[in-house]
Amino acid sequence: MNATFAPPSPEARAKLGALRASLRDIGSAAVAFSSGVDSTFLLRVAHEELGDRCVAVTARSRSFPKRELDEAVAFSRAEGVRHAMVDSEELDVPHFAENPPDRCYHCKKALFGKLLAFAEENGLAAVLEGSNLDDDGDWRPGRRAIRELGVRSPLHDAGLIKAEIRALSREMGLPTADKPSFACLASRFPYGERITAEGLARVERAEDWLRSAFPGLAQLRVRSHAGGVARIEVLPGDIPRLAARAAELSSALRAFGFAYVSLDLAGYRTGSLNETLPTSIRPS
Repeated sequence: MNATFAPPSPEARAKLGALRASLRDIGSAAVAFSSGVDSTFLLRVAHEELGDRCVAVTARSRSFPKRELDEAVAFSRAEGVRHAMVDSEELDVPHFAENPPDRCYHCKKALFGKLLAFAEENGLAAVLEGSNLDDDGDWRPGRRAIRELGVRSPLHDAGLIKAEIRALSREMGLPTADKPSFACLASRFPYGERITAEGLARVERAEDWLRSAFPGLAQLRVRSHAGGVARIEVLPGDIPRLAARAAELSSALRAFGFAYVSLDLAGYRTGSLNETLPTSIRPS
C-alpha cells in the first residue's frame, strides 16, 4: 500500500513564492549541487526562474560518493540544466585531515572559494547553496564560511524547513522528495581521528554494500572509529534485519578493512558524532 502524504501547506507555498522572487532578483547563479534533497529542490526552482542563467556545479572529491555524483550528472542531464564540475580535494585543505570540530569550516571555505571563482569567470551574479532553516539546530561550522564568503542560502532566507522542502519536492515530482538525508563521508569519523583517502574509500565501500544487501534502508551511516571499529547506524526498526545476518555483515565489512563491526542500538540520528562535543559550542 502506497503511503499518502499531505500536500504542501499554505505557509510552504508562500515561502516558495518568496524563494522564486528572491531568485529572480539575484538574476543569475551557480548552484552548489550535491544531488541531495535540498540542493535538488533549489536547482529545480532556480532553473525554472533563471533558465540558462542557472548553472549547477558539483564538487568532485574523495568524500563525495560516486553514486551521488552519478545522480547529480543524471538529474542535470534530464532537466536540461548546464552542469559543471570542480575538483575539491579536501585532504589537501589545511586542518581538514586532522579532523577538528570545525573541519567543515575549512572545507566549505576552500570549496566555496572555488565556486565563487567559477561564478566570476562565467559572469554569474551569485553562488547559491541549499541550507534550510532546520540546519540551525545542529553544529554546522560550515555555515560560518558560507556567511563570510557571501554565498547565498535562499532556502534558509525564505524560512523553508526540511518537511516543507520534501512536500514541495513531492508535488513537483522530484526524485529526491523522499531521499534519505546525506552528509559527506568525512562526517563518519569522530573529531580528532585523522581522515585518510583509504578510510574514506573503506566507508564508501561498506555503505554501498549495505545498501545493496539490505534494500530499502531509509537511513544508513557507517561510522569509522579508532582501532578499525565500524559502528553502523540505521533506523531502530531496521536493526533486527541487520542483526539477523550478523555473521554475513561482519564478514563483508571485515573484508573491506574493518577489524570490528558493531550495530549502534540507539539507531541513526543526525550528527551523532556531535554528541561528544562540549555543550558550550553546540546549539541549544
